[in-house]
Amino acid sequence: MPESAARNQHGNAPDIAFGAFLIILATVALWETRALAIGTAADMGPGYVPRALAWILMGFGLAFAASGFRATHRPLPGFDLRSFVMVLLSLAVFALLLPKGGLALATFATMACSTFAVSDFRWRESFVFAVILTAFTVLLFVNGLGLPLAVWPRW
Repeated sequence: MPESAARNQHGNAPDIAFGAFLIILATVALWETRALAIGTAADMGPGYVPRALAWILMGFGLAFAASGFRATHRPLPGFDLRSFVMVLLSLAVFALLLPKGGLALATFATMACSTFAVSDFRWRESFVFAVILTAFTVLLFVNGLGLPLAVWPRW
């Protein structure tokens, strides 16, 4: 495409796509919470916070999409199947390992799988990051928030 034609195009496709995603997500959340009682700010029902968050999410989606339409042209990046599969696999590993493998093993294995989503990963840096993130996750969710999660495997 000639440079003058590229200069006249508008629209940041990644921002527009992200805004559309947030709008769709908010719409689904509003639809799924439609039967819950909202209540008032003083007496909140079970649907109050989810619906409020959905409206906030909708606002962010509209803001992203609007700014994307006003921005200079930027196309969507190419689709990388390897990254997509490795991120999905890392989520599946976490979901499968957490109940019996404990939070520490599930978090560490998730980080190990997600490392392969990029082609230029470094073993040592990935290992150190996985150890630090695993320790932070255990400290935050088990010690800090007091969630009743097993830290170590229960085979």
